[in-house]
Amino acid sequence: MFPFRLPCLRPFGFARFMTTKIRNKIIFLTCIFAFLGLGVLIYREWVVQRPFAVVLFVADNLSPSQLAAGRIFTGGSGFRYGLESMPHVALVTPRSRDYAVADSAAAATALATGQEVNRGALGLSPEGQSLESLLSLARRQGRATGLVSNTPLTDPAPAAFYAHATDTSDTTALAVQLVDEAPMDVMLGGGASQLAPAEQGGTRKDGRDLLLDMRQRGFDIVRTRAELENTPGWRSPQVFGVFSDGDLAFVEDQPRYASQPRLADLVSRAIGLLQYNRKGYFLVVNAGLSGRAADLGRGETLLREIGALDEAVAAALQYAGEDALVMVAGLANSGGLQLNGFSFAPDRGIAVLGTSAAGIPALSWATGPSRTQTKEGSTTAEVVASPTERPAPVAGDSLVFASGPRTDSVRGFLTYPQLNEVLRKSL
Repeated sequence: MFPFRLPCLRPFGFARFMTTKIRNKIIFLTCIFAFLGLGVLIYREWVVQRPFAVVLFVADNLSPSQLAAGRIFTGGSGFRYGLESMPHVALVTPRSRDYAVADSAAAATALATGQEVNRGALGLSPEGQSLESLLSLARRQGRATGLVSNTPLTDPAPAAFYAHATDTSDTTALAVQLVDEAPMDVMLGGGASQLAPAEQGGTRKDGRDLLLDMRQRGFDIVRTRAELENTPGWRSPQVFGVFSDGDLAFVEDQPRYASQPRLADLVSRAIGLLQYNRKGYFLVVNAGLSGRAADLGRGETLLREIGALDEAVAAALQYAGEDALVMVAGLANSGGLQLNGFSFAPDRGIAVLGTSAAGIPALSWATGPSRTQTKEGSTTAEVVASPTERPAPVAGDSLVFASGPRTDSVRGFLTYPQLNEVLRKSL
């Protein structure tokens, strides 16, 4: 009846066609942007932000007041430690599940596992369940792992990263866990007597020679600084090094123990051995001699050991590279060491110690063994307000320093589980 199309129908069909075309383009572009966004997210989370190297330092008695005392002692009032240049700084509260103030075991376990535990617990929840540590997680992720300590590897702080126990004093049992259940690639520290049977001069009563066991499992056993330096890293060896029967030497005693490596030597060599793993590595370093100095009531020694920690951190920053995640976390505080009085701005070392004209001692402790330390012809009286056999724990926050990827959240007041999360996401 109508030999021609109605003109009004053509624009309507064309408009519908154009609407469908535009809609398809919008859907296509939306999908493109969604995939691009997902790609950027994956790239940021899994490619860019996961560092090849993760190095964690732990140390007792790393409080603001003791860092300030060490700074003045080392270089005068204008001096700054190298670790103070790390871009991220926070305070962490050492506490345990059952006490307001934590010991080293509970503090280190909370950092290592992400869960607060009871005082004296190593890798165990209050319900007695085994907790996975960051070292174990790193191994599962294919990273090389290392543990370094200038005290025995069975001390509470390093043991928190591999052991599951409630008795920190049973070091021979902890040594068995270290050897049998913690297959790390590099382990360097003290405590050789805990690895040898009694008939060989050790403290073991079960007759086991744990160093022999490690050698039979393919580990290179090193006992001196020279042997450690001569171990070739290119063949990716597993290395177990013990350099003293107990603790390594304090800084001031190192000239008499030249065969022992310094903490900085242990750190740089461990990095050199671990860095050949193509999936990266995780290294835990326990600067334990600052806590040991507090146990002995040696304030001047403690201040020197803070300097040794700073030197070791500098070695890590140098050898691990700019893109490494490096964190320094204080653990428990004890004794309450303080530097008192008005020392002159340029004074440092022995010049800031001693007793003032008013009879005020430069160094004083709240608790701990009472002693007098003689050094370089100068007698330093370290007064103790309440003399005790061992220093009492001190309520106070500890310092945390961090640099590298994923460390932006290290600021303000934090807990050890929060620090654990920063490290966990980087492994």
